Amino acid sequence: MTTSMFAASRRWSGAAGAFLALLLSTVTLSLAHPAAAASMLAPVTVHSGEYTMRAGDFDKRGQAIRTIEANGSVSVRASPEQILADGGHTGRPALCHNTNLDGSLKYDGFCWNQADDTSSDWTPQGLTGSHDAQPGGTWNGHYLYIASWHYAHTGQDNAYARITIAESTGTSVTYQHVLLVDPYSTSSTSATFRAVGGAGDMPHMDVLSGHADGVTWYGNKLFVATGHQIQVYDLRHLWKMSDTGSASVGVESNGNSSAHYSNWALPMVGAYFTGNAGDACNASEPCLTSLSLDRSSTPDALVTTQIADHGGGPLMRWPLNASTALPDTDTAADTTGTVTASAVYSVPIWKVQGAATDGTYYYFSGECPESAGTTDSDVPYCIHRAAVGAAPHVLTHAPPLTQNLSYAPSSGRLWGLNERENTTTGKRVVFSLVPSA
Repeated sequence: MTTSMFAASRRWSGAAGAFLALLLSTVTLSLAHPAAAASMLAPVTVHSGEYTMRAGDFDKRGQAIRTIEANGSVSVRASPEQILADGGHTGRPALCHNTNLDGSLKYDGFCWNQADDTSSDWTPQGLTGSHDAQPGGTWNGHYLYIASWHYAHTGQDNAYARITIAESTGTSVTYQHVLLVDPYSTSSTSATFRAVGGAGDMPHMDVLSGHADGVTWYGNKLFVATGHQIQVYDLRHLWKMSDTGSASVGVESNGNSSAHYSNWALPMVGAYFTGNAGDACNASEPCLTSLSLDRSSTPDALVTTQIADHGGGPLMRWPLNASTALPDTDTAADTTGTVTASAVYSVPIWKVQGAATDGTYYYFSGECPESAGTTDSDVPYCIHRAAVGAAPHVLTHAPPLTQNLSYAPSSGRLWGLNERENTTTGKRVVFSLVPSA
């Protein structure tokens, strides 16, 4: 999905939706939808000051993390598979809903449990896995996947954000939810944390978005793209809460820790900003509404897109420094300074929700040419394929409201997930396919 400013991506409704549907019904969709016309995945000329990110505060967050861990308020796990040793939720090791995917693409996948499949409070957005974290495709011998979710409870939209760490063996799926939190010091000897997206007294920190649009795992770092931000987390600091029965978030007066009923929390270590929360989305302050990793060329790069209702939104490549596992800024530490996109392309697909590349083609999840602008959230989405300088073509239909995509070089498979909400039967899946059939 997108940040709250892109709520329209959940589909037009009411009179505006009816008007758009009528308009589209009178115009040939193959002409109305750029993905079906001659529009190309075209390079964009970048001018000075455009498509840049500035580093936020890493030092103060690092000090707060050290204080919280030293005070014993949390129990620390230093690797994602370790939290699965405590059990967790049991998913379904097969695709439990119709995916609309082309059978020749050898698709497969798994499902969340019924509660997460049908939840109206939590909505899945991004997907990454150990195939991003390590070139070999596993993490300490485990095939792991990480999804990002935003909170959509009435009156508390984006007040919380979480990730889910899952292991799929092909015959079983186990996963744990982890609340994303932002740590800060309250004195020279004490510190606490708040929910990412939530309120809190943090005068030295930037305002954070809790939408968790996209997620990518790179070494020990986990990046979450959301609005004008790429938030950075370190998976060596997974925190087990001492109080799991509290709705509060932070270190309590008695020294216990809580994370809104969650067993686990992951503290932010820093962030990069293209602009401020609520700013417009443009070349000077681009929005980042999907996230994936590209290891096909040197240097490795983060790939982001910005949603555009009728196409034309930018795809941006942000160079990574493999030695720091951070975006490559104009300073040595990469925790300060500015990073500039190494390439930008205009994407002619309507409502792009995800993008990934195998080094030859880019793959996009977005609306299908024949249903562009529809108000029906149950119609299939499409996965489009395009080379730079060429027009995109539909590779396959996909689950409704398919979100982020992630390419696994180790297996040659393209991964994705969808957010479509159905509180009765569910419609959500995590899927993969071989795009070169």
